Amino acid sequence: MTSFAAYQNEIYLQGLGGAVPPFTTDPNALEQSARERLGPGPFWYVAGGAGAGATVRANRAAFERVQIVPRMLTNATERHLGVSVLGTALPAPVMLAPVGVQSILHPDGELATARAAAELGVPMVLSTASSHTIEEVAEASGDGPRWYQLYWPNDPDVCASLLERARKAGYTALVVTLDTWTLAWRPHDLDQAYLPFLRGVGTAIPFSDPVFRAGLQKSPEEDLPMAILRWVQLFTGTDKSWDQLAFLREHWDGPTVLKGIQHPDDARKAVESGMDGVVVSNHGGRQVDGAVGSLDVLPSIVEAVGEQVDVLFDSGIRSGADIVKALALGAKAVMVGRPFAYGLAHGGQVGVKHVLRSLLADFDLTLGLSGHRSPAELGPDALRFT
Repeated sequence: MTSFAAYQNEIYLQGLGGAVPPFTTDPNALEQSARERLGPGPFWYVAGGAGAGATVRANRAAFERVQIVPRMLTNATERHLGVSVLGTALPAPVMLAPVGVQSILHPDGELATARAAAELGVPMVLSTASSHTIEEVAEASGDGPRWYQLYWPNDPDVCASLLERARKAGYTALVVTLDTWTLAWRPHDLDQAYLPFLRGVGTAIPFSDPVFRAGLQKSPEEDLPMAILRWVQLFTGTDKSWDQLAFLREHWDGPTVLKGIQHPDDARKAVESGMDGVVVSNHGGRQVDGAVGSLDVLPSIVEAVGEQVDVLFDSGIRSGADIVKALALGAKAVMVGRPFAYGLAHGGQVGVKHVLRSLLADFDLTLGLSGHRSPAELGPDALRFT
């Protein structure tokens, strides 16, 4: 049994020798600390939201309206945090959300993240918009659990090739992002005219794909602008339909999860379409300005499909308390995005590991101090709604 809470004691004991953590353990201070280390383009690409940022704020406001009601004398000294999600054993109900173009934060990018995740046994969800290839990140993951996130290309042959590569590289579940078939209006990125893909950053997976390359007159190494143009045509601008999910079922034999679900009817359609799970997510507020906070819609989606498929949660997780709240409202596990990205910006693999250990320790301690010994004991009765 892993005691993630032990990281707290480790920090205090190292303090006896004059050592302090490499950077803050405060989730609220982490973003500002990253801002001081990054240029405005990379920072706002991670931190920014769509439009006026209302959905980013709504995600956090939703958490603040929910309060934990601690219970006493529950024998919570020892806690068991492990869960199983779609056949993947997790040491705690936490996964790394798919975050693209990580090399804008640190040269090692996804490789550093994969190594840190593998050290802790936490699954990494690799973005199609990775700075490194599927195979390179798989090698960096070693024996660590890993899922693959698909930005669904318009060319079926390219799509099938990406899925085959992910399967061969040991990715066990597919996460299909539905809400980013075209980019939202993002003022922070627009003000900097900053879109890494147009510079060939975050395109390692398609540019290394044999089917994608076969559609080019010259390789990306020989003619980068034309490769980027084909990337734009394949990966942006076209929405899909429910009946097209059958194609993914034909070309992926593992569990498939739809990410971006915000309405119970869409969750029901996912189940009817043979999907194995959904991720309640608004892309961290980056796609629809003025959208509902993800935590606000989580209970209705759990009620609709939670007995049939695994419901995961994404958008707004910053602390251990946030994880407790999402699990109590019915999520099987949560995905964390921006915090680990900020850790990557601070120190590569070491930075990601520090942020994850901090988050997991916070969750472990909060779970116990609120009177619970495992995620299975959490339910709505652990909360108060304001």
